Formats: sequence, structure tokens, C-alpha cells
Amino acid sequence: MMDSTTLLPAAPLPLAEREGVYRAILTRRDTRGEFLPDPISDDVLSRILTAAHHAPSVGFMQPWSFVVVRDSAVRRQVHDAFLKAHAEATLMFPEDKQDVYRSLKLEGIMEAPVNICITCDRDRAGPVVIGRTHIRSMDLYSSVCAVQNLWLAARAEGLGVGWVSIFDNAVVQQALNIPKRITPVAYLCLGKVKGYHPRPELEAAGWRARLPLEQLVHFDQWGEQDQESGLLDLMRDDQIAVRDGRFIADRL
Repeated sequence: MMDSTTLLPAAPLPLAEREGVYRAILTRRDTRGEFLPDPISDDVLSRILTAAHHAPSVGFMQPWSFVVVRDSAVRRQVHDAFLKAHAEATLMFPEDKQDVYRSLKLEGIMEAPVNICITCDRDRAGPVVIGRTHIRSMDLYSSVCAVQNLWLAARAEGLGVGWVSIFDNAVVQQALNIPKRITPVAYLCLGKVKGYHPRPELEAAGWRARLPLEQLVHFDQWGEQDQESGLLDLMRDDQIAVRDGRFIADRL
């Protein structure tokens, strides 16, 4: 048995494992219209939830809980909340974008065999939490880390995940009987899929383009870019390799 003070090796993962990590990150998609009705086996679902539970958390408070929703009647309540909010949201966009917005498939609540709501219990570790003493929202960020862990594990298992955020959170909280003191963080649709889009759907639809990474990195001070650094050129090259589907083959 490994002693609790023994450190794990800090060497890079073997190449095949590194490739798998980057492939999961780069091909992960917000899935909406590609779900299949096939059930998810309990062993796969357990692995995915285990990955989510091993996310980092402030003060090791592990504030998350997971509501696994399979019942079609419960999912119908959530879907009805989505339809109401979706109609309201349409009118919030400029007229020239409203038709595009209506054409987008933005959820898979009824199509996915499993829905999962990830929550945050902000009182789980008591009033004073290591690392949350000055930034209160760190517990919410921790629950979002659990979302990302779940998403990447699902991709590794060949499943799709879609995050639904267009509804009144209070309605969904009531539909799932979540106590008022618990904060719903993410409502996810999970299931087997026909396939993954080569690019995010909103990018492919022309809704927004991916921002250049080199414009988002600052050096030492906000707005400062080190033009002498070769890092900017490497980031540009990496982004081109991702766009052309060469990143894993050429850059690792």
C-alpha cells in the first residue's frame, strides 16, 4: 500500500494517454440533436459520476450532488420550462438573429435517456471554508469543475453531453424537488449519440467565431503582450493545427 506521504510520479503521461486527454478536450461538443434512445449502462454511468466526484474543490468541500433524471414525466416538466424560456429568449436578440436563433436545436431533454442536474451545497463544509474566505463564489466554481470532469469522461466513453441553461432555474428546482438552500448549477443531457460535429454548432452556424488565443493571453499586466516571446507564435500554430485537425498528430 502506498504511504500517504509518497508522491505520485510527475512525469508526462505516456504519449497514447496524452493523446487521449487532448482528443477528449478538442472533440468534446455540446450535444443537442444527435442523441440516440439507447440506454446507458450502470457501469458506464458510475464511472462518469466517479470522474465528476473527483473534481477539484475549494477547501476539499466537495459541494456537488447529482440528481440523475430518467423519468419521462419529470423530464417533460423541465422541457416545458425550456420551451417557455426559449420563446422569451427569442425576442431578446436583434431581429436579424431571431430566425437563426429559432432554427438552432438547443436541448436534448426528451431525446437523451438520462438527464443529470449538478448542484452546489454552499453550506456543506460550514461557514468558514479554506480558500473561500475572500471569494465566496469558489464553491460554485468547484461544482462547475465537476461538470467539466463529467463532460470529458462522457466523451472518453463515447457519449454526448448537452448543457441546458434556457429555463427558469426555480421551476427546475421545484420539478426535481431540490431544497431551496441548494443551488442548481448545471442541467445536463447525457446519452449515446450519432456522432460529434467537427466544430461547435454555433461556430459552424456563424453565430460566433472562435477567438484567437494569442489575443486572450496577457503577460504580467493586463493588455501587455510580449512580442519577443515565441509563445505567441506557438499558440498561433497550435490553433491552426486544431482548426485543420492536425493538432494531435503534429503537435504532441
